Amino acid sequence: MELQVKIHVDAHLEDSKEVIDRLVEANLNNKLDSYLKKFNKEDSEGSLELTLEKNKKGEFNGKVQANFDGNSYRSEREDFKKLDDLVNHLFDHIKVQLTD
Repeated sequence: MELQVKIHVDAHLEDSKEVIDRLVEANLNNKLDSYLKKFNKEDSEGSLELTLEKNKKGEFNGKVQANFDGNSYRSEREDFKKLDDLVNHLFDHIKVQLTD
């Protein structure tokens, strides 16, 4: 499957972009890899879009929108104190949806 990954961060998180990229790669390669194998067909396409922002309280909001071979998945969470916990949590919810 050809997977396109797009990551959107607000201006407050530009300095964390490298860490976010690494977290996304780790989650895709370690947490979701076995679940995505069922979409590995010759002509299948996939996209994953992650949006992260720092809110007015100084905490983090995020959402993941994914489409794997025509199947849509979404996870959205708010008010996380730690950015890495938020990213991992969003991918946990996508993983649960993929098991259904």
